[in-house]
Amino acid sequence: MDTLIIVLRFLFGVFFAFAGIMHFVKPKIFNRFIPNFLPKLVVNYIAGLLELAIGIGLLISQTNKQAALAMFILMWIFLPIHIWDVFREKPAIGSKKTAIIRVPLQFLLLYIAYLIYTH
Repeated sequence: MDTLIIVLRFLFGVFFAFAGIMHFVKPKIFNRFIPNFLPKLVVNYIAGLLELAIGIGLLISQTNKQAALAMFILMWIFLPIHIWDVFREKPAIGSKKTAIIRVPLQFLLLYIAYLIYTH
């Protein structure tokens, strides 16, 4: 189990760091997930900073527990956005099927964050 946790920390550390960077490189991709009543650029950059910090935190042994907890909280925050996207006429990215798949994927990410946090 220890090897699995190390691999998960590394994979999701890299994934979250990359996703965080992409919020700054290609912000328009993420803007479609942000409801119109929110300041899109500000929310996008905050989400990017959080994801980047979580990714780096997962890669550092002294901070991986805190980063896993932050990942868990962020995935809970993102869950309603993914559910909302399922019911939109045109999902933010991809097809309706892709939007539906992202909902259980959020629960998988929550579970992975839990595993990292508890080990």
